[in-house]
Amino acid sequence: MLILGNAELRLELLDPADPPDQARQGARYCWGGYLWQVHDLRLGPLVAGPEFPHPTPTPFNGQGLPESFRHRTRDGRPLTWRGREGLGLGAGRLTADEKGEVSLTEPCTWHVTRGPGHLSFQTRQAGAGFSCELSREIELRDRSVISRSRLTNAGDTALTLEWFAHPFWCLTRGEARVRLPLGTTVPDNPGFAIDRDGLLTFRRPFRTPEDSQFALLDLPAGQALRLELDHPRLSRVTFATSFIPNECPVWANAQTLSIEPYLHLSLAPGETRAWQIEHGFEA
Repeated sequence: MLILGNAELRLELLDPADPPDQARQGARYCWGGYLWQVHDLRLGPLVAGPEFPHPTPTPFNGQGLPESFRHRTRDGRPLTWRGREGLGLGAGRLTADEKGEVSLTEPCTWHVTRGPGHLSFQTRQAGAGFSCELSREIELRDRSVISRSRLTNAGDTALTLEWFAHPFWCLTRGEARVRLPLGTTVPDNPGFAIDRDGLLTFRRPFRTPEDSQFALLDLPAGQALRLELDHPRLSRVTFATSFIPNECPVWANAQTLSIEPYLHLSLAPGETRAWQIEHGFEA
């Protein structure tokens, strides 16, 4: 593990070069800057996961505050693929078998550097006819965790993909209360409700890790996402994006809740895009 800490919080990040940490990762999440756990030095762990507190969750489910570059859309349309060869940005070269099952065949190499209050990760990748340079930075500032990403299309063809954050927040007594931007709505579903003040709550308890619900939030147009949620050991957790999400799912099971802002990216050769998200863990 890579450790980043101050007088109040300790961050545990998966080391992309360490074999035990590599075993926790797969083709879904970005390896560089994968934040596995946030510890309050007095109160203990502050984030969860779909299988939490299992010490070795499956790589697909993961834990903590991972981020992902989708190589396929949720409905299966290929993005960074050419035939059965794919490029998983932040993970490595991918292959798909006859049934479409994806495996990571060659992890990308990350260069990790440490600075005052932050860890930086850089990689250059190529595969399936695409090439890119990706940098990630995780900064710990007081009780805030800032995650920055910078992506450059280093190839000679357009690079089209989707990035999303997948924070796994703790539930409070098996429930969630999230204060979303005023005007946010969600289609009728058996798992979530949002009242007129923008408060998201569960319609029912989720009983097991397999018992889950997915829905797409309808956020107010033209706004970056800012939200607050209850936490069992803190006064509140805050979350904010530097960008206007293109879409935003919400997902939960019996162990965790996740609100997942998406950024749709289409970069011409030589084009660069940068963005960030910020988590606040208020004592």
